[in-house]
Amino acid sequence: MFSHRLSENTELRLLEERHAQELTELTDRNREHLRAWLPWVDTNRTIEDRKNFIRGTLKQFVENNGFQAGIWHEGRLAGVIGYHSIDWMNRSTTLGYWLGKEFQGRGLATVACRALVDHAFEELGLNRVVISCATENRNSCAIPERLGFRQEGVQRQAEWLNDHFVDHAVYAALASEWQTRC
Repeated sequence: MFSHRLSENTELRLLEERHAQELTELTDRNREHLRAWLPWVDTNRTIEDRKNFIRGTLKQFVENNGFQAGIWHEGRLAGVIGYHSIDWMNRSTTLGYWLGKEFQGRGLATVACRALVDHAFEELGLNRVVISCATENRNSCAIPERLGFRQEGVQRQAEWLNDHFVDHAVYAALASEWQTRC
């Protein structure tokens, strides 16, 4: 299983069914915070919902189509990060992430994103990593900006979020740029 230490007290680990309770509790504690930017929050309320999500992510991993990992900080689940899927023909993936509110402002998402971008380019041999964020979600947009991704544009009304459309800023990093940057 995938596991990667980010620091002395932070690591990424594949989510397993045994993490469903902790994932549910983290989601429940942060439901209003997450609902502002993530459309799945209202339809994921039970431990069984989270188990189904985890089963799907493990299937994704087994099929070599990316994965979702828990971000563990000081022994507690802080959030989730992963590749939505991998386009092997074009050697590209899209990266998504979220953190519980109590874990924000510590650099956890930035260091986790950096690790998965490194993994995408160095281990998987991908050429392109994309991060798409609601333009008004400044905390999320700050991460690819901090990592040196290039903003390629804005997709207008890209996502239906609860009761309205939101625009998405699209950021990308290329392997050739990442290697010269690092």
